[in-house]
Amino acid sequence: MLPIYRQLIAAGLRIWVFSGDTDSVVPVTATRYSIDALNLSTVVNWYPWYENVGGWSQVYEGLTLVTVTGAGHEVPLHRPRQAFILFRSFLEGTPMPSKKQVM
Repeated sequence: MLPIYRQLIAAGLRIWVFSGDTDSVVPVTATRYSIDALNLSTVVNWYPWYENVGGWSQVYEGLTLVTVTGAGHEVPLHRPRQAFILFRSFLEGTPMPSKKQVM
C-alpha cells in the first residue's frame, strides 16, 4: 500500500488514513509505523480533535492520519458521529476540528 500512497501523494491527491484506536485487526500502532516509513514531513503535530477528544490527528505533507477514540475496525459502525465529522472534514478539505463545533 505504501508505494500506492507515494504515487497518489506525488500526483497531488489528498490522502486521509483513519483508524479506530481499539481496532484489533489493524492497530493504530501498525498504521503509524507504516506512515512513518513514508518519511513525510510533519505539517501539524498530533492534536486532539473535537472537544471531548473524538480522536487524534496528525497532518503530514500530502497525508493526514486520524484516529477515532473507542472505535474498532469498522469506525462508522462503532462511532457514527465521529465518522461523520471525519468524512465531512475530508470532503470539505478542512482539518479535523480542534475544539467542539456545533453541527
